[in-house]
Amino acid sequence: MSDPAASVPRVARAEYVQEALAGLDRTAGAGVDPALPLYATTFVVVDLETTGGAPDGGGITEIGAVKVRGGEELGVLATLVNPGVPIPPFITVLTGITQAMLVPAPPIEQVLPSFLEFIDDAVLVAHNAPYDVGFLKAACAKHGYRWPNPRVLDTAALARRVLTRDEVPNRKLGTLAAYFRTATQPNHRALDDAKATVDVLHGLIARLGGHRVDTVGDAIEFARAVTPTQRRKRHLAEGLPKVPGVYIFRAADDRPLYVGTSGDIATRVRSYFTAGEKRARISEMLAAAERVEAVECAHSLEAEVRELRLIAAHAPPYNRRSKYPERMVWLKLTDEAYPRLSVVRNLAPTDTAYLGPFRSKQAAELAAAGFHDAVPLRQCTHRLSRRTTMPACALAELGRCPAPCEHRITPEEYDDRAAAPFRTATTSDPQVVVDALLARIEVLARDQRYEEAAVVRSRLAAVLRATVRMQRLVGLTGIAELAAARRAAHGGWELALVRHGRLAGAGVSPPGVHPRPTLEAIRATAETVLPGHGPVPRASAEETERILSWLERAETRLVEISSGWASPITGAGRFRDLLAKAENGGSHQLSTERS
Repeated sequence: MSDPAASVPRVARAEYVQEALAGLDRTAGAGVDPALPLYATTFVVVDLETTGGAPDGGGITEIGAVKVRGGEELGVLATLVNPGVPIPPFITVLTGITQAMLVPAPPIEQVLPSFLEFIDDAVLVAHNAPYDVGFLKAACAKHGYRWPNPRVLDTAALARRVLTRDEVPNRKLGTLAAYFRTATQPNHRALDDAKATVDVLHGLIARLGGHRVDTVGDAIEFARAVTPTQRRKRHLAEGLPKVPGVYIFRAADDRPLYVGTSGDIATRVRSYFTAGEKRARISEMLAAAERVEAVECAHSLEAEVRELRLIAAHAPPYNRRSKYPERMVWLKLTDEAYPRLSVVRNLAPTDTAYLGPFRSKQAAELAAAGFHDAVPLRQCTHRLSRRTTMPACALAELGRCPAPCEHRITPEEYDDRAAAPFRTATTSDPQVVVDALLARIEVLARDQRYEEAAVVRSRLAAVLRATVRMQRLVGLTGIAELAAARRAAHGGWELALVRHGRLAGAGVSPPGVHPRPTLEAIRATAETVLPGHGPVPRASAEETERILSWLERAETRLVEISSGWASPITGAGRFRDLLAKAENGGSHQLSTERS
């Protein structure tokens, strides 16, 4: 697609003076480094005169813009613009711009290419910036130009934060110009108002030093509506490294309040003190925080894993996720003559038929209900004997239980019809359970019992979600050692050593150097991880899932592996599409899924 500006003539009537172009920074406007000092930042101060209507792509009658950096004027752009509509009389009285002045002026679609070139690589400044920026964005959208989305600094908002009512009664441009004694007085003409705004901007920047604001990013955030607590505590973000890792907000007694992770610790922590952070619990946390501790990590995977382990170890009060991994539960098939499903906190070494882990007891019970709908597992909690009988419950009378309590079924038949499908579903193929649940959904939907069908559908989703997850975990945790690598953003390789689903070591090889010596050094100092029982023997399920997500990325390469990494060919993974439908669709979508 060609650039629309290429076919539009340059603005003949614009006064365009550009100086010292060779010395300007070449960072993109929207990507101007927020850490750039204010004295080194290029600003374009702009002011518009309009017909007074809404920003609909037209209505601009005059543009004035001044480019400055470090107090030096670098360029000026000023032009009248023909809005294509009559000018209201009150606008003429206010600005002095008449209809006759605008007839020979170029339309906005001819002015935009020069203006967009002029503001390139700069921070846009305006007084009441939303008004001016709104007109400019609408004009770009109407005439097919891409708005460059520069960083924007509003001098009116900045003045509200810097100046008190005792200093100025209001934040109008005329009032601020008088207070700062600007060389040019605003008079509702675009260029003069822009020049006055330049002096106001410099006066405000001079006041920012007392607020410990010295970068363009800090100035933009300072102008926004941050809370007094954020402003008072923003020094906590100083001196942090711009590297991947974990950050810990600590209270006065050194107690961890909140643990987070980021690919850039400094930038992420700084965001907690901006107007974009509006969470009430985080505001409460910032009020109690006294310092921020940074834990540097080799790469993002190590940072994510360290975050999980720190949250699990300290349970910070302001973290909501990943706390208390020990509260995970399992759905276990009991070891008795007529086994049943039981929700337990821990697995014993002798347990061989189980499903999980589940994040809550309710999730485990929902999956159990799915198995009870599909296979005739008993639901009573009595311990049954092979020799003596017990009275049957109502489920037996309804035909939903084979009544092993009355010995209507032998232990061998019960195992074949009820227990074996659970074992098979959890370790390899859940086809029997899936078919039974789909058949039940089909019957209920055909009878227009849609609410009951939806309940069974949710149980099917719970069964599939748990079986897919556990088989995926088992595939990795059964591997004694796995080494993987991924290209680092700035060269070199991100390396990870995984043992039984636990991150045992991590590092980054330098650019231009073979990664093998780094990998061997990681292996020599890596954590020793012994095998254990269950699908997640030596790490939390969340940690192993984070590792799996990292390993499954297209750019990750397997370097070494101690044994095969595989999933059952007829395993639960082949039902991922069905799981997605069960989670997101209606029951009628599932009636055609039976094999």
